[in-house]
Amino acid sequence: MKLNELPSSPTNRKDPKRVGRGMASGTGKTAGRGVKGQKSRSGGFHKVGFEGGQMPLQRRLPKRGFNNIFRKEYALVNVEDLEAFDAGSEINLELLQSHGLVRKGINSGVKLLGNGNLTKKLNISVDKVSKTAKEKVENAGGTVTLSA
Repeated sequence: MKLNELPSSPTNRKDPKRVGRGMASGTGKTAGRGVKGQKSRSGGFHKVGFEGGQMPLQRRLPKRGFNNIFRKEYALVNVEDLEAFDAGSEINLELLQSHGLVRKGINSGVKLLGNGNLTKKLNISVDKVSKTAKEKVENAGGTVTLSA
């Protein structure tokens, strides 16, 4: 059975309540809105979070945190991810993007991290590198150059 094959529930078979259709309908006069006040009027609504003129909660609470507009966000690549490349290959941003290790449209560049092991000699060009990642690449016989 699929969702579109489910029978409708009994509550869905009822016709909507016809309000404001005279006293005999049971919902005449005020049409179920009660008496007086903003909610009884047509067009009577208020914004989300409005508390009747009291200072709303989102304005009573103190502001917290700080967003640095100059923050640099690097795409992270681990040493173990580079095992997929052939030995002796030149690895740069374009190659990493073509293999799906880095998304296109990154702002600040690529940082190489030292998680995992590397057995191949690779020449890597990235924007930042951790100390352990640099050691692992150099122990495998490769080089790391910082492109900035």
